[in-house]
Amino acid sequence: MISDVLVIGGGAAGMMAAHTAALYGKNVVLLERNERLGKKLLITGKGRCNITNQCDVNTLIANVTSNGKFLYSAANHFTPQDTISYFEQANVPVKIERGNRVFPVSDKAFDVAKALENNLKTCGVTVIIDRVKKILIKDQQVIGVEGHSGKQYQALSVILATGGKSYPVTGSTGDGYQMAEQLGHMIVKPKPSLVPIVTKEDWCKKAQGLSLKNVTLTLTDLESGKILFEELGEMLFTHFGVSGPLVLSASAHIKQIQPNRYRLSIDLKPGLNEKQLDSRILRDFAQNANKDFGNSLGGLLPRKLIPLIIRFSEIPYEQKVNQITKEMRKKLCEVIKCLTLTIADFRPIEEAIITAGGIDVKQVDPKTMQSKLINGLYFAGEVLDLDAYTGGFNLQIAFSTGYAAGMSAALATH
Repeated sequence: MISDVLVIGGGAAGMMAAHTAALYGKNVVLLERNERLGKKLLITGKGRCNITNQCDVNTLIANVTSNGKFLYSAANHFTPQDTISYFEQANVPVKIERGNRVFPVSDKAFDVAKALENNLKTCGVTVIIDRVKKILIKDQQVIGVEGHSGKQYQALSVILATGGKSYPVTGSTGDGYQMAEQLGHMIVKPKPSLVPIVTKEDWCKKAQGLSLKNVTLTLTDLESGKILFEELGEMLFTHFGVSGPLVLSASAHIKQIQPNRYRLSIDLKPGLNEKQLDSRILRDFAQNANKDFGNSLGGLLPRKLIPLIIRFSEIPYEQKVNQITKEMRKKLCEVIKCLTLTIADFRPIEEAIITAGGIDVKQVDPKTMQSKLINGLYFAGEVLDLDAYTGGFNLQIAFSTGYAAGMSAALATH
């Protein structure tokens, strides 16, 4: 049997594309290599799933770091508000958090994946577990695909939605790039984005596991002197350097990693200026006047950071608090307000939240997501050279492009 629309990949973009095509009354088949759909979706937002961002289309596009203008048509046809409505209609009520991030009220990514899966069942989409080996074409027209099982699946249209190369355990292994390349598509070299950062300094190991909340992280390009990123939020120390939401966001602003070119600065007390911080330190010192300096910082700093701050302040651990000079306090304030790290590298692409790079969008029609080289071939989601900052923008790209591809593929098949 020939299906009207065949979707490769059962992630966010693939399920949205399949459901949309089925809503137009088309016979839709979805091929997924994993035993279950939405495997990567289940781990997004630390298992809570940041579905989208409650913003207008212009704000969405402003947060897309690669080829934002390409997304304009698709995003206007399926907006962040449409995404919110889509899930609320699927019995997944949402809530808005800091930065207009949208999460399910249940805080469970499972509910989001299940809603998409239920919509496929309701619309009669046939889900088959098979890994696609190649896309079959004849006279520059799609005729179907061949699976690793050896079976061929005939189709009038094919939507490629296999994701990027990040988190390969979820099935994102770059298969889609190879399939598209075999058909003549240019691939912008994949690289990690929204990725943990390896630091030159090894002292982060001593603070490993420490999560900082309400700190300001600043990323500076030392070559140009420009501040590339500055935001208040959360971050985490690891055995290799730093991670967490702030660090992942900062990483997206580094277009080309070069050792020693970029610096991270952590303001541990962003709510206080240096004068206010000095007053706070003086109050703490007054309560600990006869103690060693090393035993006076418990009310000000996390336990794991205290030995490090002492080291960087160059004030001896056993220095009596009542003997600490104004100059010593000034140095202590500077360290607390600007704890610096030098960026050495990104962690591997396998640890990235998303992949930058992918199928060159110059060879894709932005209104339909159809290939400009092969008739009946469409693309959706992270397989395209589209990526954005954290905050729900990347999933919105998946939903907008998935919707556009599903609708276009359905309307093109008669």
